[in-house]
Amino acid sequence: MLSIATLTLNPTIDVAYSVPRLSHTDKVRIPPQLADPGGGGINVARVFVRMGGNARCVYLSGGSTGIALDALLDIHQLVRERIVVRGETRISTTILEEETGHEYRLVPSGPEVREVEWQGCLDRLDQISSDFLVMSGSLPHGVPTDFYARAAAAANKRGIRTVLDSSGEALSAGLEAGGFELIKPNLKEFQQLVGKKVTDPDAIGEAAMDIVRSGGARLVAVTMGECGGILASEAGVIELAAPQVETASAVGAGDSCLAAMIYGLALGKPDEDAFRLGIAAGAASLITAGTGLARAEDIEKIYGKPI
Repeated sequence: MLSIATLTLNPTIDVAYSVPRLSHTDKVRIPPQLADPGGGGINVARVFVRMGGNARCVYLSGGSTGIALDALLDIHQLVRERIVVRGETRISTTILEEETGHEYRLVPSGPEVREVEWQGCLDRLDQISSDFLVMSGSLPHGVPTDFYARAAAAANKRGIRTVLDSSGEALSAGLEAGGFELIKPNLKEFQQLVGKKVTDPDAIGEAAMDIVRSGGARLVAVTMGECGGILASEAGVIELAAPQVETASAVGAGDSCLAAMIYGLALGKPDEDAFRLGIAAGAASLITAGTGLARAEDIEKIYGKPI
């Protein structure tokens, strides 16, 4: 069975609400909330397992909310490796206002992580074997900006292919070390990475190729929402259009895309085909309400052939 490990340093309990209309001061009566385990790596694991793979979630968890997160992971039947931290695991909230179709997302920054805690995470990763190590999400306070670079270097030495989906200094520091199989920034994150507001597909592709040529990553996938995505590799640049779907929620679309793309690569699919699978999964996530993420049957339908 295809096997990955995912790393989530700043996980969250994702709570989703749907309301007819937001109104200040007055109470807004709503149906029961939906709660799911979340954070980049955990979201990737959820979709990867739905597609038929095996995923082990390594994550930081603390306080009473951390206990609740552990329980949610068990409900989803995900294999988990918890590193206990002193701070409280965050709770993120998504509110869909039905009258306008607007989606509001409230995302706390997360707990402060001590050196002994993040070092313990590195030690745990050294004991895990998998085909891929997927590092996804933001760095919590207290974790050094080169953490992903350190984790990737150790994994690469053991023959594990590494994937990074982050932003800002964490992404930049990772690419300085290089050696990634894949990075998957969205357009805003990519613009921040390259230091210029590239919007033209040719310019995006050329900037992505610079990263490939420098050895930062073998594959650079830039996702652009309704404008599709661009993949750069040694073979050149590929641009794919986004499937046209009715959007119910944008939560986790990037994570769903990443999970499916890794699934395709793990199966041995050509890079372009794996990217097509990822783009299909991103669209499949859009049609799922709240924090539900992409479903395997929807991915297969949009992809257009069995996965």
